[in-house]
Amino acid sequence: MTTDAQQQWKAWHEERTEAVAAPYGPLSLTGTFWLADLADGRIPAFPGDRGEAVPGHWTRTGDGVLLTAAAEDGLTVDGRPAEGEYRLTADGGPAAARVAHGTRRLLVMCREDLWALRVYDPESAARREFTGIGVFDHDPRWSLPGRYRPYGRDRRITVENADGRERGLGLSGELAFDVDGEERTLRVAAEPGGGLWAVFADGTSGRSGYRFRFLHTPPPAPDGRVTVDFNRAVLPPCAFADAFICPFPPPGNTLTAEVAAGERAVL
Repeated sequence: MTTDAQQQWKAWHEERTEAVAAPYGPLSLTGTFWLADLADGRIPAFPGDRGEAVPGHWTRTGDGVLLTAAAEDGLTVDGRPAEGEYRLTADGGPAAARVAHGTRRLLVMCREDLWALRVYDPESAARREFTGIGVFDHDPRWSLPGRYRPYGRDRRITVENADGRERGLGLSGELAFDVDGEERTLRVAAEPGGGLWAVFADGTSGRSGYRFRFLHTPPPAPDGRVTVDFNRAVLPPCAFADAFICPFPPPGNTLTAEVAAGERAVL
């Protein structure tokens, strides 16, 4: 018999799959280029894209990026043919990217005062080959009552990222819950909407599932109570495209139990 929770989870999974497969979803990311690594401000052709270099000249300037474009580059800014100099700031996401090259969207981003350009291509090989997201069966036993314990003052630690570089990770507290009668905790960050976010690994990681996952919760109640539903654990963006720079789980966020719930692998 299908429960309301299972039906809601199924709808959530379908919506999640559609979002991942969208023209400018995570599968379409084909490159992240740090301007500090570019000797001449030019972005070369790279594997996984169409074999085309990204046109234009890209350099950091002040608190943003300076794009110098020639008419023959074929770039557009705000939907109009680009020629000359344009000062760009960080975009909110692919949908908000001001610069495009044909169907490719060129997103300006900044991490820890380092600027980069991301290329989103709806014709990427990853998007063409995608057939779905493998999931564990919905299991109500993995929807757990939890307790949020804020630190009182946010902490910042350094963790390795998927691209091999180390970056800061902000943490706001611990999320406690019981597994097989024993308390377990995850170090979490507070999200802008009030929910909590954790990067975690478990006994399935690298075996029956991806090497780590993300977990989001709703905003905790004033007394810290919150539902911890591992059925909605998701694959990190770097599972869909190598050019993402996802943080690895911080120390203490590897559970010994096999959390056979949530997303498992890219199909």
